[in-house]
Amino acid sequence: MIFDKLIVVVSCNPAKNQLFTIKERVELLQSVLSNYPNIEVKAFTGLIVDVALECNAKAIVRGLRVISDFENEFRMALTNQKLACHIETVFLMTKAEFSYISSTTVKEVASFGGSLRSLVPPLVEERIKEKFKRYREG
Repeated sequence: MIFDKLIVVVSCNPAKNQLFTIKERVELLQSVLSNYPNIEVKAFTGLIVDVALECNAKAIVRGLRVISDFENEFRMALTNQKLACHIETVFLMTKAEFSYISSTTVKEVASFGGSLRSLVPPLVEERIKEKFKRYREG
């Protein structure tokens, strides 16, 4: 185990077309992660480094799927280091079998009624299908 406690923070990225509200995303993550007592899920707006400071975090953990993720994440890590030099950024590589999965891919598969079973947890698949069903029905 790398950390005793992990706080998963959920934010709103205005550049993305979000399928779920922040509240819905927090609730989904809390349900999916409920078997892990050392994981907390919280919503935030603003800079991730500010949340880390508020929570007295020692590190910000960022996931890397593909090499193109690194450039943006590296730039953000350097900025965060300038804003709070005592908070480290830790990069973790995803397993190869998950490297192609993105929210865009999941939404595209769902929009055509495809199975999400190998892409997301069952509860998330159920909620995504409900959302797309509502969109189709108007």
